[in-house]
Amino acid sequence: MKKTLFTSSRFKSLSILALSLSLVACGDGSWWSKNNEPTLEEDQVKRLIPPRVNDRSSWAKDIYDITDQLGIPQTKENICSIVAVVDQESNFVADPQVPGLGEKAVKEVQDRLDEKFKDKLGDTIGGTVAGYFQQVLKNQPSPENNYLSQMRRVKTERELDELYREIFDYMSKHYHVSALTGAAKLVGQDMGEKLNPITTLGSMQVHIGYAKEHKRQGGNMAELRTDLYSQYGGLYYGIHRLMMYPADYDKAIYRFADYNSGMYSSRNAAFQSMLNDLTATELDLDGDLLLYTKDGSIRSAASQSERELISVFAANNILVTPRQIRSDLKKEKEKSFEDTATYRAVTKLYQEKTGKDPIYAIMPEVVISGPKLSRDYNTNWFATRVNGRYQSCMQRAKRIKI
Repeated sequence: MKKTLFTSSRFKSLSILALSLSLVACGDGSWWSKNNEPTLEEDQVKRLIPPRVNDRSSWAKDIYDITDQLGIPQTKENICSIVAVVDQESNFVADPQVPGLGEKAVKEVQDRLDEKFKDKLGDTIGGTVAGYFQQVLKNQPSPENNYLSQMRRVKTERELDELYREIFDYMSKHYHVSALTGAAKLVGQDMGEKLNPITTLGSMQVHIGYAKEHKRQGGNMAELRTDLYSQYGGLYYGIHRLMMYPADYDKAIYRFADYNSGMYSSRNAAFQSMLNDLTATELDLDGDLLLYTKDGSIRSAASQSERELISVFAANNILVTPRQIRSDLKKEKEKSFEDTATYRAVTKLYQEKTGKDPIYAIMPEVVISGPKLSRDYNTNWFATRVNGRYQSCMQRAKRIKI
């Protein structure tokens, strides 16, 4: 499965996410933690951050404070998991520079502007607004220093994000779609949020939708974006996204894969793999058991996995109805999916047919591409790179006595 994004996205299916469990309420706490496992002090967290990082004390303080606030035990495994993801995503820079970002953004605007506006607003309105947007880029705020030339000069994601917001603000003050079509009204921040292609932000590249679902403080979307670009805010939402859900993974790499391709993608890909062995059809092992729209809503059409489940259950006289299957699959982004009749039936049938123990997690097969990236990357590449940083951190942890 391939996903094309402006920024590398870790956001899937937020509309069905139910993060009702906090780590404090999970008994053993975070996914690696055991009740009798020793925890680190703040100065020891600092020693787990790579020595090349500037101001390690400040990063360590924020990581310690955030994990304490979220109820995440500061074990070596938990802290090294966080350190590894931050290092992979930004090398511990709150607002990192992205090589060639300006030119990539200009190319994206020139190549796919019309398509993106039509996708968001429909063919009629989208085409009209896209044409106006092009004129604004070329002529505002002045022909000599237009937005297109400013876009070429941006160095960081924050600069590009702020420039887009300035452009959308200009459009909202000078252009009202409703006045022309009677079909839509795009004003102010709503338009900016709907059309802004910067969707993953900060030192841990968290999707703006996830941050909105789990806001740590009040304020509008512009203020939330500003918070994500701060050191503390970027860490807070990234740590929340990485750690605040229970999963029975026996290796850190599967959680790193989830961070790239979506919560429980590693578990769901394993579920698809077991189903794959029960049918003649070759299933995509992408970790998505249902089909979703671009905004994360569930489509009514049955996915390949859903169709094969119905077929396999019918062939093996398993009394789980299509309606129940659909209901169970809606829990695919929750731990409780493992308690459903569908999940239990597949693991039991897999064991009976193959003589093997059920598989809990495998690497999901997802490709991420976009103009911010120099080439296409897959989840395995990302998870393996993060895991290498995790292992290096654990080596540093061996020198810390607690």
